Order: sequence, then structure tokens, then C-alpha cells
Amino acid sequence: MAQANAQIGIARIAYFPAATLSASAGLQSISISSWLQGPSRVWTVGPTFVETIFDGGLRQPTMQQFQAAYNQTVAGYRQTVLTAFQQVEDNLAALRVLAQAIKQEDDAIASAQRSLQEAQVRYEAGIDPYLNVISAQTVLLSYQQTAVSFRAQRMVASVQLIKALGGGWDTSQMPPAAELGKRTAATPAPLP
Repeated sequence: MAQANAQIGIARIAYFPAATLSASAGLQSISISSWLQGPSRVWTVGPTFVETIFDGGLRQPTMQQFQAAYNQTVAGYRQTVLTAFQQVEDNLAALRVLAQAIKQEDDAIASAQRSLQEAQVRYEAGIDPYLNVISAQTVLLSYQQTAVSFRAQRMVASVQLIKALGGGWDTSQMPPAAELGKRTAATPAPLP
């Protein structure tokens, strides 16, 4: 944007005359021996003004072209900022929704574990066939797989949120792998 803005300034300068101040000095003589004498020394100092009298209407369209390029650059910058805000908001919403889904899935896992325990007790007591135990195990496994999928989606959303915010972290700030294993096995990690 700064370059596009500078181009507008350069185009605006074309409306004003160019002024320069210059000086020159030298020696003028046919023979080398007369160079050190007074009459052979020549010097001039003075300003020079240059103004284009007729440019065929080129200045105004050039200025408009640079202003249009500046406006395009500003619009691109605004779009980039709005996209970044949208990505941040989308990932925050995804984290919130996934946290609720994970909590519900954890409740479903706990319920499926109780159901499996009851099915095993009923099977061991001879009340139900083993098919009920297998069915309860299948339901539990399905809930566990869904919970793992939600946790993976939450990790992806967390990384995308950090990326949308501009990063700013490195691997030295990550917790050790042993701590990550404990956190995953015991309880879900808190939202970032």
C-alpha cells in the first residue's frame, strides 16, 4: 500500500515545474600552459526550471490510474483482514462446538461402559447370551471412535486458529510427550 500511495505522490508532482540548482566550473583554453591564467577559467551557477507545457492530457489519467491501483491494494488488504477475522471466528466456533460434542460423547461412552458391564454380569449369571455382550462392546467401540475423531478435529481446529492468528509458537513451548499421553488417557485437554 505504501508503494501505491507513493506512486500517487509521484504522479501529483508532475503538475508542478521541476527546479534544479546546479553549478559547474572548468578551464577553457587551447594550450595547457594557459590553463592556470585567469581568462581561461570558466564557471556558472544558477537555477533551472523545467515545465511541460503540453502533455496531451496525460497527467490526469496517470493520476487516476495510480489512485485506482492504490484503491485496489487497499481493497485487497481489507479482504485479507476480513478473511483472517472470519477464519479466527470459524475456528473459535468449531472449538466451542467440538468441546460440547466431546463432552456429550464422553457421557455416551460412560453410559456404554455401564451397559457393557451390565451385559457381562447378565451373561455371567446365565440370563443373556454372549451376543448381548458383543453388541454392547460394538456400541462402546463406536462411541470411542467418534470421540477420538472429535478430539482430532479439535486439534486441527486449534492449529488452524493459531495459524489464523499468525502463529507465534514453536515446538519448544509444547508440553512433553509423556504429559500429552497422560492428558489424553485421563481427561480431555482444556480448550486453548
